[in-house]
This record gives sequence, C-alpha cells and structure tokens, in this order.
Amino acid sequence: MTSQDSSSSSADDHNIPGVLSDCGQYAYCAICAVALHQLFQDDKSFSEQCLNRVLEHIAPPDQVRCSSVSADRLQIFRAIRALSEGHGCLTADAFLDSLRNEDVLHGNLQPLADELVTTALKSGVYDARWRVFIKRVAWLLCLNWERVEQFEQGIVCMLKETEGMSREETEERLRRDRGRKVRRYLLIGLAAVGGGTLIGLTGGLAAPLVAAGAGAVLGGGSAAILGSAAGIAVIGSMFGVAGAGLGGYKMQKRVGAIEEFEFDTLTEGSDLHITIAVSGWLPQENPDFRVAWQTLRNSHEQYTVKWESKYLSQLGQAIEYIMSFAVSVAAQQALQFTILGGLLAAIAWPSTLVSVASVIDNPWSVALKRAENAGRMLADVLLSRRQGHRPVTLIGFSVGARLIFSCLQEMAKRSQCEGIVEDVILLGAPVTGSIAEWSSLSKVIAGKVVNGFCRTDWFLKFVYRTTSVQMNVAGLRPVRWEDRRMWNIDLTEVISGHLDYGKKMDAILHVVGLRTSYGGGIAPSTPTSRSRLGLLTGPSDSVDSGLAASPSPRADTASPELSSTSDEQQHDDGTHTTQP
Repeated sequence: MTSQDSSSSSADDHNIPGVLSDCGQYAYCAICAVALHQLFQDDKSFSEQCLNRVLEHIAPPDQVRCSSVSADRLQIFRAIRALSEGHGCLTADAFLDSLRNEDVLHGNLQPLADELVTTALKSGVYDARWRVFIKRVAWLLCLNWERVEQFEQGIVCMLKETEGMSREETEERLRRDRGRKVRRYLLIGLAAVGGGTLIGLTGGLAAPLVAAGAGAVLGGGSAAILGSAAGIAVIGSMFGVAGAGLGGYKMQKRVGAIEEFEFDTLTEGSDLHITIAVSGWLPQENPDFRVAWQTLRNSHEQYTVKWESKYLSQLGQAIEYIMSFAVSVAAQQALQFTILGGLLAAIAWPSTLVSVASVIDNPWSVALKRAENAGRMLADVLLSRRQGHRPVTLIGFSVGARLIFSCLQEMAKRSQCEGIVEDVILLGAPVTGSIAEWSSLSKVIAGKVVNGFCRTDWFLKFVYRTTSVQMNVAGLRPVRWEDRRMWNIDLTEVISGHLDYGKKMDAILHVVGLRTSYGGGIAPSTPTSRSRLGLLTGPSDSVDSGLAASPSPRADTASPELSSTSDEQQHDDGTHTTQP
C-alpha cells in the first residue's frame, strides 16, 4: 500500500485537520495564523472570522468561542490568536516540520490546502480574501499552487456533472456514486503520483469528482458541503444569475455618456475565479477587443469588456498616426532624450510633433472621460455580483487601465466592496501615482496590484505635456505606495513605446507573471527571494523577515505573490523596481 493509500484510508470520513495529532493541529492552525497576519493586518475583522472557521475544523464552535473548552486547549487557542496578531514566532519552519511528520499525512500536505478551499466554499461565497489567504498558506506549506487550482477546477467539473438535474436526481446520483471506490484514486490524482493527475481540466476527466467521490476524499466536514444536493446548490450559486455569469450581460439602455458596454467571452469554460481584460484602444487592422488578449490564460473563465468601440477605434487610429509620424530614427532618439533627460517643458518637444498634436489630443481626452464613466459601470456590475460570488482578476492597458482604476475608486466608495477583486494588473496606466489615491484602494484589492510602467513611453509623456500631472503618471514610473499589495514592474526593456502594450502583450504577460497559451509566462505563484521583489513594502518588512527565514520552496512550489524573471534595480528617486 502506498503512503497516499494509507493517508486516504486514515482520513476517510473525517475532516483532514481533525485527524491530525494535537501537535499537527497546532502547527496547521499556526501556519494559517501566520498567513493571516502577513496579509490582513489592515482587516482585523476578516482575519478573526477566517481564523475562527479554521479553528472550527479542529474543535466544535462552542470551544472555538471558548465557552466550553479545556484549559490546555484554551491556551492553544490563545497562542494561535496571538500569532494572527503578530506576536510570537512568525516563521513557518518549525510548524512545517511538524506537519511533515504527521503519520496521517505521510508527507503529503496538499489535502490541507484543498480542505481550506472547501471551507471557504461552505457559504456559497468564494471571497477573494479567502483565495489570497489560501494561496499564502499553500506557499508556506511549500505546495504547488497549480495543484490547488486543479482542485478548484475539479469542483467546477463536479458541479457540471449535476447541472440541470432536479434535487431528487442529484440525490440519486450521489447515492449511486457513493459506493464507487474513487476516493483513493482522487487523492492519488491530487498528489500527481506517477506524473498523472485525475483532476483534469476537461469534462472527460471529471467523472471521479462526482459529488460523493470529491466529498469522501475531502473528509467529513467537506463531504457535507459537496456530497449533497443542498451543498451543490449552495456552491452553484457562486456562478452568478442562473449560471449565466458575465456572458449574458449587456447594457440594456444608454447610461449617461456611455453608448456601449458589454462582455465578450475570451475563453469558454467555468472556474471558481474569473479574469476580466480591458483594452485601451482598437487597432485599425483588426478592431477586435479580444486581439490583445488572445494568449491570456490566467483562468479557465475569461472575459473582455467591449466598450465604446467607436471612440476606441478613433483613438487607435490617432495613436498609430502619431507613432508613425515620429518613427524616423532621429525623431525617436530626440523624443527618448527628452524623456530621459527630464526636459519636461512643452518647448522641449519637436515642433513638427507639436504641430499635429490636435490629431491625438481630442480622441485621447474623449476616451479618458468615457473610461471614467465605463469604470463606474463596471463597478456596478461587480458590486451587483453579476459574476457570482467568485474572486475577480482585472487587467487592462492604457485607457483600459484607466477604466479599471476608475472602477476600483468607485467600489472603494461603496459598502460591501470587500472580497470581490483578487488581483489587478494595470499596464501603461494614464492615472495618477498619488499615494493617497492608490491607498484608498486597499479595502477593494485582496491580493496584489501591479503597476506595469515604461520609463521611455514618450507618447504617454506627450499627451500629458501641458499639465503638471505628467510628473506623477503611474504608467511612467513606480508608485510609491508602501503596501504588501503594491508591485511595480519596469517594462522598459520589454516595450519601446505605448503602442507596444497592444502589440507585445504576450511578452508583457510573461514578465508580469500571468500564464499564456504558448506556455510562456510564469505561474502567478512562483516563489522568489525578497531581493527580487520590485516594490516598496513598508509595514510588511517585518513579515518578509519571516519569509526569508523559511526553507526555500521547491522550484515548482507556490508563492503567494507575483514573480518574474527580473533583476532588481534602484533608481535615483529611491524606488526599487523589477526589470526583465
């Protein structure tokens, strides 16, 4: 019998953390507490709620609330809560060793992360903060994040198996499948023994995940969630109105100055997390919103926002005209010298370029204004949970990044805005770099926000040539927000100008750490050393000392943050950025 077989039989009919030894339970909860402290010092309410749900996995709720608990266990709970508040040892070394020595796990820690996924799904809401938390725990456990994503996809496949069935049909299906010997194979699949993975990304591999099969391997508590028609109905509610999600959304009537706003499907599929991409203009040769994102594979369910086609086509034409006008080598060198030399006055620009400025100024101004309004509309869609109760990643370039920034600002003004947005990637963003503006987004963004900028983007500098804002445009320089969410990625060596955001998107996605269909890009959770993080950490520096002391994860293990094949550079302005 393999170690995985033993682990399966030992854990049958129990939640996995519940069958650990006292030492193992403490280690498991301690790692969760450390992760919560690292991530959510500014959201104590969520941190406490999350920790309580983790503790309920090893003790009844009344014990977690300390109304009925032994003195020894009370001490343990107090110690775990102290860790979540930043007291005591904040490294994962000793806790990790304890879990690896657990007989019931036999060195396979993957089920611990999977159990957290099902714990997060109990209420039918997959909060973005929960997913960021699970990602951090997986990293602390030295697990491969892609395996956790496969587990998520397995749950989706299970839901698809019972889609359209009545409650009675679902119960019958669960009863019939309960007798199948699938739990051992599923666990082996999760561990990828022999290089095979049973949890596939297609319906053909989904059969072992039907209700009781998935529930059995997850353990008693999780089986109650996934192994019943009621549990399936609860989780199914995460996918939006009647399961339609964003695909069926279309603006029913003109709202304010917006004439067009709808979603177009980028990738056919369903997922427990979704990605929304926003283009900043439409190219003349192929005016399709999906063109720039055709290689993006951040999730199995992806959409692009189709907005204001008429005006974005005009903007695309104007950008291409200005770029072609300045394409001569002499002019290009002069423009780059203007940027790098810091000659910011309007008089520094070549007179031939200034003479055709009207070609771009009007379309640019119109697009920016409409991006503001469309951003507020996107905020309405997300806050209404049209996408369901699932984490959302937002990515956009140029004016599309402005739309996303406007969306986040609007969400920050509203109630119930937390737990919706997981990650945000803004490329060449024509938005302010003001710390006050960015810090207001902290309660909206659960994971990371990436500012991809190009120091030699003369076009972006040119359109801001007559305003004082040009000194602090996010698309031209790092944002000095000292927060664990903030990532500044210098794309200067990847692109040569603003037009390349649309033309070289695959290379850009690779650098910022998103997967592509060409196999390029780094999984968003590849580990990196602290010295290579291109960001200002501020209060989280103390956290990173703990991470630095942790054993280096395997080359294929998961890190909770973004990584790229980059080297760190320090600039005269004191900021640190990553460069490919």
